[in-house]
Amino acid sequence: MKNYFLQKNKSIKSRKASNTARGFTLVETLVAISIFTVSLLGMMTILSGSISNTFYAKQKIVASYLAQEGIEYIRNMRDTYVLYSADGQTGWNSFNDNLSTHSCMTENGCFLNADNLFSLPTPMPMTKVTLTACSSSTCPSGILSYDSTTGKYGFTGTVSTFTRKIVVNIVSSEETRISSTVSWAQGSGNYSIVFSESLFNWVE
Repeated sequence: MKNYFLQKNKSIKSRKASNTARGFTLVETLVAISIFTVSLLGMMTILSGSISNTFYAKQKIVASYLAQEGIEYIRNMRDTYVLYSADGQTGWNSFNDNLSTHSCMTENGCFLNADNLFSLPTPMPMTKVTLTACSSSTCPSGILSYDSTTGKYGFTGTVSTFTRKIVVNIVSSEETRISSTVSWAQGSGNYSIVFSESLFNWVE
């Protein structure tokens, strides 16, 4: 009888140990799943941030080129006026008058459309590039489009997120400062980049 009770107790203890082992295994599994889930969420967050940062870097590079292009257009316009007018001073005055006439010297600035530059009548086609006053500081009419055929931004093709405006300030009778601002929206934020350059009446 005594041996019977000893064997019974051993059997009960064995079942308890087995149940305890199974219980610990379940807890360990849940902990492991939780750790894996947290790690996965962390990796997804980092990946999402990396993709967002990469896209921002791409947009900023494009915006930088577009802002510089705006400066180049206005500089080219200055050179055309100065070099092909009767004299340098007449050309310089005509250049500033053109920017003033199209409200580029106002707070809202102006935007330019050079899509038809190569079909404009000569002489001095650069002086005939369309300049239009911006209706507000955000210059909604200055939104650029992307032409996938030519790979250029202008006013032909698919509407992009980039807006470019030109603001001009007369520093002195011999210096005109040009600011080219490109703005774009990304996610829930709005960004902009500004390139500025002083142009001078360099022909006596």
